[in-house]
Amino acid sequence: MRRRPLIGVTTQTLHAIDGIPEALPSSWVMNQRYVHAVMASGGVPVLVPLLAEDPATLHEIYDRLDGLLVPGGIDVDPAYYRSPRHRHLDRLDPARDTTEVVLTRWAIRDAKPFLGLCRGLQVLNIALGGSLWQDLTDEREGSIKHDYFPTAGWARDHLAHPIELDRTSQLGTALGAVSVPVNSMHHQGIREAGFRLRPTAWAPDGLIEAGEVEDQFAVGVQWHPEMFDPGAPSVGRLFGAFVDAAARDTESRLA
Repeated sequence: MRRRPLIGVTTQTLHAIDGIPEALPSSWVMNQRYVHAVMASGGVPVLVPLLAEDPATLHEIYDRLDGLLVPGGIDVDPAYYRSPRHRHLDRLDPARDTTEVVLTRWAIRDAKPFLGLCRGLQVLNIALGGSLWQDLTDEREGSIKHDYFPTAGWARDHLAHPIELDRTSQLGTALGAVSVPVNSMHHQGIREAGFRLRPTAWAPDGLIEAGEVEDQFAVGVQWHPEMFDPGAPSVGRLFGAFVDAAARDTESRLA
């Protein structure tokens, strides 16, 4: 029987979430939807603590993982792409930023399967030297609405707009389509693609909605597939391709 791959899912600092009182004890938390999506695709989720201050221990955890999932969350500190902080940026999570950028660079270096969702795509781009629009409405002329946030009353699975896919990409192959409708819960986006990041999907306004690193499974998407039913084809195929890549990588290393 094939061993189910261990998929590391990075956490976030509780205090970095809007509305959480800073007086509460410091905790690392994770949205359960990511865990369930990994499990539904045959993976074993492992929550990764934010050990930016202890890279040796962090690397021991990383070494045991078969794949890395970097999920959605708050904005990355623009200092990582050498930009001043925009006035619309609120709370930051420094420990998460450092941990995820380090883990992502390790995964790319080692060709360990990687999946980034929303913020996770942005972390992938930043880790490869790219930059972001810090606020699409304010900075990017001609942008459509991308910030369909639940706090403004939008459902998390609201289909905001279609995306056009590069059918020859790993993402296009996994989804088996050239266009799919997606949800949209972000106010930032890729400005300059990082070194080796191949854009593979675009919104109607031309904003990059997905990217990947060739010759390994390292895929990031700007939407939130985990917010849909795990049995939905566009969800199961993406998570399934990721978990399958992690399983193949494990088998090749153990052979």
